[in-house]
Amino acid sequence: MRPVEFVFAIGWAAFWLYWLVAAVFTKRGRIPWSRELRIRALIAAIVIVLIRLGAFRDHDLNAEPWRAGIGLVLFAAGLAFAIWARMHIGRNWGNPMSQKEEPELVTSGPYNLVRHPIYTGILTAGIGTAVALSWLWLTAVVLAGVYFLYSARVEERYMTDHFPRDYPVYKRSTRMLVPFVF
Repeated sequence: MRPVEFVFAIGWAAFWLYWLVAAVFTKRGRIPWSRELRIRALIAAIVIVLIRLGAFRDHDLNAEPWRAGIGLVLFAAGLAFAIWARMHIGRNWGNPMSQKEEPELVTSGPYNLVRHPIYTGILTAGIGTAVALSWLWLTAVVLAGVYFLYSARVEERYMTDHFPRDYPVYKRSTRMLVPFVF
């Protein structure tokens, strides 16, 4: 394993460990699994097929130091943005498409830049991983992007139902995933 691969492996592992520990301190909620099972099952099936076909094996690892540098910067910025968003939303955070008891509308901090900054951060970190290691990792980024877009749409319906006056205003003034663009 090259040093840059080791940095990404440790970075992702530390991020997900933090994510699991932080999840313990959130408000109670529920996830409507049965209603949203189709998209989860489809993405899981695609991932299994890609793994079986060897899509994520070390096919063409990038050797250019400049690409590793750019990838590391995107990776670090993406994870930092996701962590900032996770810390800012605090106990209101939940798994994608979860419904919290006593939800609160958070529109400050990173949520002032985009409506779904955690998704933005994770996708940016994934793009950084692909740039530094292998373009094949873009497959994982695309799959995560499809899932996050679907999740965002479901979550936004839920937020509109719970905050019928405030959420539409927030939605009109703040982009979904990319500041000032989308």
